[in-house]
Amino acid sequence: MAKYLIGVDFQPGNADTPMSEWAPEEVQAHLDYYGALMDELVARGELVGSTILTGPDLAKIVRSSGGAPVVTDGPFQEFKEWLAGFQIVEVDSEERAIEIAARLSAVPGPGGVPLAQPIHVRQVMDDDDVPSDADSMDDFLRTAEGVR
Repeated sequence: MAKYLIGVDFQPGNADTPMSEWAPEEVQAHLDYYGALMDELVARGELVGSTILTGPDLAKIVRSSGGAPVVTDGPFQEFKEWLAGFQIVEVDSEERAIEIAARLSAVPGPGGVPLAQPIHVRQVMDDDDVPSDADSMDDFLRTAEGVR
Protein backbone atom coordinates (compact mmCIF):
# COMPACT_ATOMS: atom_id res chain seq x y z
CA MET A 1 0.00 0.00 0.00
CA ALA A 2 1.21 3.48 -0.80
CA LYS A 3 0.25 6.86 0.59
CA TYR A 4 -0.78 9.75 -1.63
CA LEU A 5 -1.38 13.41 -0.94
CA ILE A 6 -4.46 14.70 -2.73
CA GLY A 7 -4.32 18.50 -2.80
CA VAL A 8 -7.26 20.80 -3.41
CA ASP A 9 -6.78 24.46 -4.30
CA PHE A 10 -9.17 27.22 -5.27
CA GLN A 11 -9.02 26.81 -9.03
CA PRO A 12 -12.63 27.10 -10.07
CA GLY A 13 -12.79 24.28 -12.60
CA ASN A 14 -15.63 25.05 -14.96
CA ALA A 15 -17.51 27.42 -12.62
CA ASP A 16 -17.67 31.04 -13.73
CA THR A 17 -19.21 32.18 -10.46
CA PRO A 18 -17.07 32.46 -7.30
CA MET A 19 -18.33 30.39 -4.37
CA SER A 20 -19.02 33.59 -2.43
CA GLU A 21 -21.85 34.21 -4.93
CA TRP A 22 -23.35 30.69 -4.88
CA ALA A 23 -26.75 30.08 -3.33
CA PRO A 24 -26.53 28.69 0.23
CA GLU A 25 -27.98 25.34 -0.91
CA GLU A 26 -25.27 25.06 -3.58
CA VAL A 27 -22.55 25.65 -0.99
CA GLN A 28 -24.21 23.08 1.30
CA ALA A 29 -24.38 20.50 -1.51
CA HIS A 30 -20.68 21.12 -2.20
CA LEU A 31 -19.78 20.60 1.47
CA ASP A 32 -22.08 17.58 1.83
CA TYR A 33 -20.42 15.93 -1.18
CA TYR A 34 -16.99 16.31 0.45
CA GLY A 35 -18.33 15.03 3.75
CA ALA A 36 -19.89 11.94 2.20
CA LEU A 37 -16.71 11.14 0.27
CA MET A 38 -14.55 11.56 3.40
CA ASP A 39 -16.94 9.29 5.36
CA GLU A 40 -16.63 6.67 2.61
CA LEU A 41 -12.83 6.84 2.65
CA VAL A 42 -12.82 6.45 6.44
CA ALA A 43 -15.16 3.44 6.20
CA ARG A 44 -12.85 1.84 3.61
CA GLY A 45 -9.81 2.47 5.83
CA GLU A 46 -8.16 4.60 3.13
CA LEU A 47 -8.18 8.05 4.73
CA VAL A 48 -5.02 8.63 6.78
CA GLY A 49 -5.69 12.33 7.40
CA SER A 50 -7.53 15.32 6.04
CA THR A 51 -7.38 19.01 6.79
CA ILE A 52 -8.55 22.39 5.62
CA LEU A 53 -6.03 25.22 5.74
CA THR A 54 -6.51 28.85 6.72
CA GLY A 55 -6.07 31.47 4.03
CA PRO A 56 -2.65 32.84 3.14
CA ASP A 57 -3.51 36.08 4.95
CA LEU A 58 -2.62 34.12 8.11
CA ALA A 59 0.47 32.42 6.62
CA LYS A 60 3.95 33.23 7.84
CA ILE A 61 7.32 32.88 6.14
CA VAL A 62 10.07 31.90 8.58
CA ARG A 63 13.78 32.29 7.78
CA SER A 64 16.73 31.58 10.01
CA SER A 65 20.46 31.19 9.58
CA GLY A 66 20.73 29.53 12.98
CA GLY A 67 19.87 32.54 15.13
CA ALA A 68 16.58 34.16 15.93
CA PRO A 69 13.99 33.50 13.22
CA VAL A 70 12.80 36.28 10.95
CA VAL A 71 9.04 36.00 10.49
CA THR A 72 7.19 37.82 7.71
CA ASP A 73 3.68 37.66 6.31
CA GLY A 74 2.96 35.85 3.09
CA PRO A 75 3.08 34.26 0.62
CA PHE A 76 0.61 36.29 -1.37
CA GLN A 77 -0.04 34.21 -4.44
CA GLU A 78 -3.21 34.50 -6.49
CA PHE A 79 -6.41 33.19 -4.88
CA LYS A 80 -6.65 30.27 -7.32
CA GLU A 81 -3.18 29.09 -6.19
CA TRP A 82 -4.06 28.84 -2.49
CA LEU A 83 -3.86 25.32 -1.18
CA ALA A 84 -7.30 24.96 0.39
CA GLY A 85 -6.71 21.61 2.03
CA PHE A 86 -5.54 18.09 1.46
CA GLN A 87 -6.15 14.46 2.20
CA ILE A 88 -3.61 11.73 2.76
CA VAL A 89 -4.91 8.38 1.57
CA GLU A 90 -3.33 4.95 1.81
CA VAL A 91 -4.43 2.85 -1.13
CA ASP A 92 -3.43 -0.23 -3.11
CA SER A 93 -2.47 1.64 -6.27
CA GLU A 94 -1.93 4.97 -7.95
CA GLU A 95 -5.05 4.20 -9.98
CA ARG A 96 -7.13 4.21 -6.77
CA ALA A 97 -5.59 7.54 -5.71
CA ILE A 98 -6.50 8.96 -9.12
CA GLU A 99 -10.04 7.57 -8.78
CA ILE A 100 -10.41 9.40 -5.44
CA ALA A 101 -8.98 12.60 -6.95
CA ALA A 102 -11.44 12.33 -9.85
CA ARG A 103 -14.32 12.13 -7.40
CA LEU A 104 -13.00 15.23 -5.61
CA SER A 105 -12.71 16.97 -8.98
CA ALA A 106 -16.39 16.24 -9.65
CA VAL A 107 -17.57 18.10 -6.52
CA PRO A 108 -20.79 19.94 -7.38
CA GLY A 109 -20.77 23.65 -8.07
CA PRO A 110 -23.51 26.07 -9.11
CA GLY A 111 -26.64 24.26 -10.26
CA GLY A 112 -25.15 20.95 -9.04
CA VAL A 113 -22.86 20.77 -12.09
CA PRO A 114 -19.55 18.96 -11.37
CA LEU A 115 -16.73 21.52 -11.19
CA ALA A 116 -14.01 19.46 -12.94
CA GLN A 117 -11.63 21.19 -10.53
CA PRO A 118 -7.93 20.35 -11.00
CA ILE A 119 -6.73 18.12 -8.13
CA HIS A 120 -3.10 17.42 -7.25
CA VAL A 121 -2.00 13.82 -6.64
CA ARG A 122 1.48 13.12 -5.27
CA GLN A 123 2.84 9.96 -3.75
CA VAL A 124 4.21 10.33 -0.24
CA MET A 125 7.75 8.98 -0.05
CA ASP A 126 8.38 5.89 2.05
CA ASP A 127 11.03 6.30 4.73
CA ASP A 128 13.35 4.15 2.61
CA ASP A 129 12.99 6.60 -0.31
CA VAL A 130 13.81 9.79 1.61
CA PRO A 131 17.27 11.03 0.59
CA SER A 132 19.75 10.45 3.39
CA ASP A 133 23.07 11.07 1.65
CA ALA A 134 24.46 13.24 -1.15
CA ASP A 135 24.08 10.56 -3.85
CA SER A 136 20.44 9.78 -3.04
CA MET A 137 19.68 13.51 -2.82
CA ASP A 138 21.25 13.97 -6.27
CA ASP A 139 19.06 11.15 -7.64
CA PHE A 140 15.98 12.72 -6.04
CA LEU A 141 16.75 16.18 -7.45
CA ARG A 142 17.31 14.78 -10.92
CA THR A 143 13.91 13.07 -10.77
CA ALA A 144 12.27 16.21 -9.34
CA GLU A 145 13.74 18.25 -12.21
CA GLY A 146 12.33 15.78 -14.74
CA VAL A 147 15.64 14.06 -15.53
CA ARG A 148 15.02 10.33 -15.29
